[in-house]
Amino acid sequence: MVIITSIALGLVAGIFIMGLYDGMLTDRLNTVIRQEVSHLQLHNPEFQKDYEAIYSIEHAMEIVELIRSEDYVKAVSARTIAHGMLATSTGSAGVQITGVQQDDEHLVSRLNDKLIEGEGLVGDRRNPIVIGKKLADKVKISLGSKLVLTFTDREYNIVSAAFRVTGIYQSANAPLDERNVYVQSADLNRLMLLEDACHEIAVLLNSDNELVVAQQKLSGRYPELMIENWQQLSPETKLMIETTDTYSIIFIGIIMLALMFGIINTMLMAILERTREIGMLVALGMNKLRLFLLVLWETVLLTLAGAPFGLILSWLVIMYFNQSGIDISSFSGAAMSGFGFSSLLYPEFPWLKIPLVLYIVGVTALLASLFPSYKALRLVPVEAMRQ
Repeated sequence: MVIITSIALGLVAGIFIMGLYDGMLTDRLNTVIRQEVSHLQLHNPEFQKDYEAIYSIEHAMEIVELIRSEDYVKAVSARTIAHGMLATSTGSAGVQITGVQQDDEHLVSRLNDKLIEGEGLVGDRRNPIVIGKKLADKVKISLGSKLVLTFTDREYNIVSAAFRVTGIYQSANAPLDERNVYVQSADLNRLMLLEDACHEIAVLLNSDNELVVAQQKLSGRYPELMIENWQQLSPETKLMIETTDTYSIIFIGIIMLALMFGIINTMLMAILERTREIGMLVALGMNKLRLFLLVLWETVLLTLAGAPFGLILSWLVIMYFNQSGIDISSFSGAAMSGFGFSSLLYPEFPWLKIPLVLYIVGVTALLASLFPSYKALRLVPVEAMRQ
């Protein structure tokens, strides 16, 4: 019972950690795709080198309408991008200015859902702007405040224009909120002398499984443009997914290593309690191989007996928190949003990793059985029977 219980609880701890990581990564991946970079982005091949206004996508709206008509496309948003300075009477900051059509951008990145104050870029106000809450706190401005944006147009002239804050948004990615502001694409295009051009076309697909096919089709249709998927646009997210899987396996390996010493200790006690019986078996002719296998299989089977209980219990625990969530905002504060994660975590049961977990449990059981089995072989029959 000691061995079975320890294995079960160890599996619960290890699988819960893996499930927590899986839930965090799923949430982060959904945020990256559906609120930040989307599935695919189209650019002028030269634009991302220096972000100069001249490297634009001409006849952008025609391209947007053609892409939108594809069966695999859910939403498309054309974006005009400029890098410049935001200045107010209370401070200044370097920002990326993104010109969008609010309805299209909402379908791609859920812009309306991020608004915590104001109505965004709707209405008849001249030069409206939506800024992140963190940036608003940094430069000490609020809804209705006036600010000045300074950037360069496609002819490399310095342009300054006044804007009025008509919305403040907040997402799960605080660093992005601090450096990104939204304006109407018509206003930014007029100031940058771009007419109907844009710098970026973001494409959201109906399914993640259509990513490769969609990228190939668009690359064949628009060979003059650079078409990148979310893994290329956000390599840090791809790296995070790859490395986190490794870390979760290391965690459960450490837990199993600690349990192995408990198993060894328990089995050694069991052998000491049965010293007389083992001595009698050896005296009656049981060979050392069969004695070795007896102790080995007893240890292995006891260890594996705890695995089903651990799997069932871990599934129940993870499913409970998958529905209710784990709110860590009380002690994490804004730390999670600083890395692009939500403070409300929803663990997911790691079905694909369970075979590897069972393999680790099996190896743990095998290694833990070796020393008790060897100890049993060292018993001298005559001395053992005197115990």
